[in-house]
Formats: sequence, C-alpha cells, structure tokens
Amino acid sequence: MPPCTATLVALSVAPAAMSILTKLVLGAMGQLRPRPAFGGAAASIALPAAETRGGLPLMEELAKRRSAREFAPDALPSGAYRYDAAAHRLSLVATSDLRRVTGYQDFVDEAPLDLVSAADHARMGLVPVGQRASYASAAAGAIAQNVYLFAASSGLATVIRAWIDRAAMAGATGLTRDQQVLSSPTVGYSMAREAP
Repeated sequence: MPPCTATLVALSVAPAAMSILTKLVLGAMGQLRPRPAFGGAAASIALPAAETRGGLPLMEELAKRRSAREFAPDALPSGAYRYDAAAHRLSLVATSDLRRVTGYQDFVDEAPLDLVSAADHARMGLVPVGQRASYASAAAGAIAQNVYLFAASSGLATVIRAWIDRAAMAGATGLTRDQQVLSSPTVGYSMAREAP
C-alpha cells in the first residue's frame, strides 16, 4: 500500500488574494484561516473511469512539463475533498475555501485547484518510524510528477509547492495526528491560455 493519500482541494474563485507577507504573519500567529466557500459543495463526487488511452507520447509530455505560477481564474466546486481510492470518488471534508491555507504564495488564492498530498503514517506500520518521512516524501514526489505529466498532456499549468501552513491545512481538512501534509501542486489553465 502506498504511504500517501491525496486530498483533493477543489475550490471556486473568490475575490482578491491575500499578500504573502500577510499570510506569513497570520501563519506565524497561528491565525491563517480558510475563507467562506462560494456556492454549494456536493457531499460526494463519483469519478469517471480512468482514461488509459490518448494523451501525448511520453517524450512529448516530458518536453512540455514545467512549473507555472500564473493561473487563469476558472471556477471549480467549492470545498475540499479527500480522494477515496477504493470507491474511486471524492468525499467532502470541508465546505470552506481552503486555497488561502494551501500555501503562502499569492497565486494560490486565485488558482482554481490545489491538490494536497498527505502521508498517513498509520498505514506504514512495517516501515521503521525514523524512515517514514522519507518514504512519504518519495511517494509525494511520484504523485507530483504524475500531476506534471497529466497537466502537460492536457494543456494545463501546474507547480509543486511545499511552502504550506501545515498545521492550518491539517486542521481545515480534519487530518489526524498520524497524517502529515507534505506538498501541494496547484493546477489550472495558464494565464496565457484561455480556458475552454
């Protein structure tokens, strides 16, 4: 079993972003909080079957893979969802706009989607405690690379981020003491390209 689970944070676009300095100060004070969500959030979202055909050839995907930090505002469902691999669905964990707490960078407040990778240390019972962080980080890196390849193949922009208020994110999504926020790729359409 992989040591990481991906918590999907899909959020609608809201007004002006908070400055990096303001986020840092609020984070240092333990006061970085989510915003109210816009619109309703479904309790559960069934996902379509995975597409196993199509897309770009691997070498083209690798050539197009890059980080972007400017995203076109494009509304998505409000709230935060956890991916349930067994049921292949998203389950609602928060009805707030969590973009503000998924990273200190200013663009995360406006980007339409943040994915958050969190390690579940309780699922790593056979891994020595001192090595769990390394295993979890390796799994989060593999997840991030898959996000980059999918984004490159689908005409999306992405950037992996680790500058996160982990305590605020864990609290906002209801993570347990055994679950650790690792990274958060931001995904959306590039500012240079209009969303379809």
